Amino acid sequence: MTRIEQNTPVLIITGLSGAGKTQVANCFEDLGYYCVDNLPPVLIRKFLELGFQSQTGLKGVALVIDVRGGDYFSTVNQVLNEIQKEKIRIDIIFMEADDEVLIRRFKESRRRHPLAHNNLMESIDSEREMLGELRERASMIIDTSKLNVRELNYKIQSIYGGSQADGFVLNIVSFGYKLGIPMDSDIIIDVRFLPNPYYDPKMNLMTGLDQEVVEYVLEAKVSKEFLQHFMGLCNYLMPHYINEGKSYLTIAVGCTGGQHRSVAIAQYCGDRMRESGYNTIIRHRDISKYKNSDGEL
Repeated sequence: MTRIEQNTPVLIITGLSGAGKTQVANCFEDLGYYCVDNLPPVLIRKFLELGFQSQTGLKGVALVIDVRGGDYFSTVNQVLNEIQKEKIRIDIIFMEADDEVLIRRFKESRRRHPLAHNNLMESIDSEREMLGELRERASMIIDTSKLNVRELNYKIQSIYGGSQADGFVLNIVSFGYKLGIPMDSDIIIDVRFLPNPYYDPKMNLMTGLDQEVVEYVLEAKVSKEFLQHFMGLCNYLMPHYINEGKSYLTIAVGCTGGQHRSVAIAQYCGDRMRESGYNTIIRHRDISKYKNSDGEL
């Protein structure tokens, strides 16, 4: 076996146009990966052969492959099947976003969709159909509809960067049901049964990060009972997910608006899981209705 087969991550970055593939490739490049954009699928095997012959070794390889390849792209699944028969592991990262988000991004960038139908929506629909099989075999699907550039970079770096690149990452995100469930959720917890500080005028404009709200939510008898059961479940489940080879798990905690209860509970659970030794990312998706200053994709 060659060193690249044993130690070097080989990643395919693919997905919908406008979903953030370029940003992900840039992030991997910053992490020291050798990145190639718009590589024709028929050249994947040849590229890996060159990597096998490398004397210095590679930290990782990230190849962006999508419908820009035109007729060449139609061979991608056949090529991947042939490579996998040779016991070479390739992880596929599939990028996607909601239709309305993709349309807005194309209008803002004034870029033409690579499929170039007369209607942008038709182009997006055609692209989804073309990528259907590739999406099904993806190792990870990332929906960037509600992610900004910083959050997407942090997500990639948390999984593939640093000493925990091959470790398990637990992502805990708070959200509001009225703004939609996070698309990448593995486990969804509804905490709308807990006491709601929204109806207290003193806490109406606060969030679940304010101490007064934290005490209001966490000190309730039903909250204490819930957290005892839920944290026990989390500590039971995590080792089993890790043993199954899962590298990334997202637990979404939702309340009505994503401002109070879900934030307090998600923050508490994330802090406790960190104390238990898990690499944990805490994100409060809907904590502010104002545009995030970190920039959008």
